[in-house]
Amino acid sequence: MIDLYAAGTSNGMRARIALEECGLPYKLNFIDLGKGEHKTPKFLAMNPNGQIPVIVDHEGPGGLSVTLSQSTAILLYCAEKSGKFLPKDPAARPAMLQALMSASTDVTPVFGALTAMANAKPPHEPSVQAFKDRLRSFFKVWDEQLGKRAFAGGDEMTVADLSLFAGYWRTKGAQPALVEGFPNLAKWAEQMAVRPAIQRAVKF
Repeated sequence: MIDLYAAGTSNGMRARIALEECGLPYKLNFIDLGKGEHKTPKFLAMNPNGQIPVIVDHEGPGGLSVTLSQSTAILLYCAEKSGKFLPKDPAARPAMLQALMSASTDVTPVFGALTAMANAKPPHEPSVQAFKDRLRSFFKVWDEQLGKRAFAGGDEMTVADLSLFAGYWRTKGAQPALVEGFPNLAKWAEQMAVRPAIQRAVKF
């Protein structure tokens, strides 16, 4: 059994999508960020940075317990543990890794920065617009790429798709205009959104 400590952020959603899609038994421990539950001594013992998500796999490699933070690391850990969503062909892995990193380190941090600027009192409008433009430019590129291939990293669904969907879903919910007008991205997202595992994962 795996304990997942998370909230409904892009990163938290990415970890839960990974567990659901990989079919790994887990228990969700919701962390209320507004109440500072990510700053308690218990949580900081698992991740000193005080950030979600964190998983504790009580049946890790060799039967040992594994505690892991960083949503993309969790995503890869789940994929390797389950043997799913990683290309079997070594030649397909570079494109998958590039797509995974773009989804995880471009889309999600910019969405986070945009949210922080938009929620500031008062919001800093030049920064808000700059982050909106940057995020939309990422999705424009994704739309172009998904017009050439079926999935984020190539011809098969991989961890890159799981990562990208978390950022896309959160952006669509908070800033829908930033993903409008991209037909290839929308078609891909529709395929992802109907998957039962993803439908379960996005409900925090």
